[in-house]
Amino acid sequence: MGLIDWLKGRRAPLEDSRLRGWRAAWAHAASAGGSHGIVQLAAELDAFGLSEDDVEIEREMLEALRDREALSAKVRSAGLPIVETGHRVVRGEPCHYSAPASMPDEPGQPAGRLLFTSTRAIFVGGPDGLAAAWHSISEAGHIERDLVLTRNGRDRIYRFRCNAYGDALRAAFIAGELLARRRPPGSL
Repeated sequence: MGLIDWLKGRRAPLEDSRLRGWRAAWAHAASAGGSHGIVQLAAELDAFGLSEDDVEIEREMLEALRDREALSAKVRSAGLPIVETGHRVVRGEPCHYSAPASMPDEPGQPAGRLLFTSTRAIFVGGPDGLAAAWHSISEAGHIERDLVLTRNGRDRIYRFRCNAYGDALRAAFIAGELLARRRPPGSL
């Protein structure tokens, strides 16, 4: 049992199989939206009887769902949030989202700040940065801590790694709202 066994993963700590199932249920709840499932996920996590250290990430994931649902309720009642930012790239446009992120698929994996205005998604970081108008984006989604924006025609995706699950869910929700607002009523 040396280096070869370690490389094969035999010495890796065993993950509780219940957590894999829980994460799959979380991903389904995160994709479905709405508050259904949050109470059940919390109860399941508590029923596992694992130490808080063993479920720290899952607690963060659960809190991200709760935060997104609170944001959804606020957006329904008061509209998209306005975030104060001093970034000059925003150029006086209302900013609806701002959080640190990186682009793990790009050379050098640049880190910086992801901002959403009503007209574009902006990444300030790395040598080039990025600005993509919402009309050039066809869909927004998330995979765990990553926000994924797909360009029209699916010729390019932009993947942003957020620092927290909450940031990724918030970004995907706000991006989805901004995309929905640019589409004519009744179109899909």
